[in-house]
Amino acid sequence: MAQLRPRRRHALLAAPVGLALTASLGFLPGAASAAPQDTTAVRAATTDGPLLSYVVNTATDRGTLTKVKKAVKQAGGTVVVSYDKLGVVVAHSRNPEFAKALRAVPGVQSAGATRTAPLKAAATTQYGKPEKLKLSKDGAKSLAARSAATGKEPLEGLQWDLPAIGADKAAKINPGSKNVTVAVIDTGVDDTHPDLAPNFSASQSASCVSGKADTSPGAWRPFDPKTDYHGTHVAGSIAAARNGVGVAGVAPGVKVSGIKVSTPKDSFFYAESVVCAFVFAADHGAAVTNNSYYVDPWLFNCPDNLDQKAIADAVGRAAQYAQNKGVVNVASAGNDNFDLAADKIVDTSSPNDTGSKPPARTVDPKVCLDVPAQLPGVVTVSATGVKSAKSFYSNYGLKAVDVAAPGGDTMQVPDAPAKEGGILSTMPGGDWAYLQGTSMAGPHVAGVAALLKSTHPKSSPQEIQWLLKAQAKNPGCPTAAYDPDGTGKWKAACTGNKNVNSFYGYGIVDALSAVQD
Repeated sequence: MAQLRPRRRHALLAAPVGLALTASLGFLPGAASAAPQDTTAVRAATTDGPLLSYVVNTATDRGTLTKVKKAVKQAGGTVVVSYDKLGVVVAHSRNPEFAKALRAVPGVQSAGATRTAPLKAAATTQYGKPEKLKLSKDGAKSLAARSAATGKEPLEGLQWDLPAIGADKAAKINPGSKNVTVAVIDTGVDDTHPDLAPNFSASQSASCVSGKADTSPGAWRPFDPKTDYHGTHVAGSIAAARNGVGVAGVAPGVKVSGIKVSTPKDSFFYAESVVCAFVFAADHGAAVTNNSYYVDPWLFNCPDNLDQKAIADAVGRAAQYAQNKGVVNVASAGNDNFDLAADKIVDTSSPNDTGSKPPARTVDPKVCLDVPAQLPGVVTVSATGVKSAKSFYSNYGLKAVDVAAPGGDTMQVPDAPAKEGGILSTMPGGDWAYLQGTSMAGPHVAGVAALLKSTHPKSSPQEIQWLLKAQAKNPGCPTAAYDPDGTGKWKAACTGNKNVNSFYGYGIVDALSAVQD
């Protein structure tokens, strides 16, 4: 499979979450400002630059917010939406000095452009292109007969990932509660798919592409079903219904919603859209969010770059807001085979929205964060294949990865009838396809988190995360050097012990334990 933009939609990319990172990015509204507290009034601004989107992070008192919104206009900008409870203002401006002008306003803690390219009329962690399910008539009959004999879904025999975490057995005990909703923050979800329609919650779905929630009917659906399939695939892994059609999800009894954050055509996931999505999910009763992407255009956001600092600050505030309202945020670790606990990583993909190849830069992943995966409190997920080995592409890192889950690996091939190492799930238009990536691992963890929330409805996000880790089964570091194809291209060093290590975190999640304990 050819690789998509590095660590974009985490269908082969996943970002570490829940790390105990202490980078000084000021995630909370009360954090001290890193911006100079210049009391100079904002002067009349030029508007001859490209139209860009900005996030302005401020204190949350009414006086400061009123002053900042006025300053936005004085600096040649317009307020798109203000999340007053977070102290995050989304604005558009053609003033090349807009961010600099706002940083000088008292009460502004950080401000920066969310992109390097002008606004147009979304990135995921998927590795490679989807492979549509192709069955001969005899193959289809064989699967149907097997399904009838076992009481499973027609295509469940091709889902090696469900028994890998005990999800098939868990469904017989507790398939999940209809009172639990997992919000898929992604490229949109096709709610008309027969495997998704029974469990889809339209009232908890929206488009956040503009930075402001649009709840009009169907706004959550993909712009282009042929290219924006990622969110639909993720949704199926979480909650495809056991209804005699197609596949089954890890938590087939819970609800799933779609919050679209990717731009049309280019599918960039910008900060203002993700901020909107976390707030919308929290305010509309979601119990879990799945985040199989990283926020464009920077693979890592470094605090010494004021634009990147503002992005991490804004999204960090929104993720924290959701957690404070009881939401468990799950994110993919990414698909670059990076050690996220290393002293340095060479990033060759940022910024990714200029249309040209960016220069390489060296970053410290303990300071320069993959957002949202490395935000405090987020559950970071690495990927495994059918043999429970780390997927060749998956990022890893001691204390950077929380747990692992099946994400697929074409180098690890399952036995018949499931001869494909990828993850089979739903696609727009009533189809099914295989994908691999940490994008696929994340929704398995989100599904298990939903089962835990169904079993322990009063548990906090911290308690659910503790249960995920406590119940996980850790294969331990491999005894031989990790070099899956023998070429050295995917070599990785596992560190840690049998309980917690860099490849699996606390281990591979366990759906069966989630409904038993």
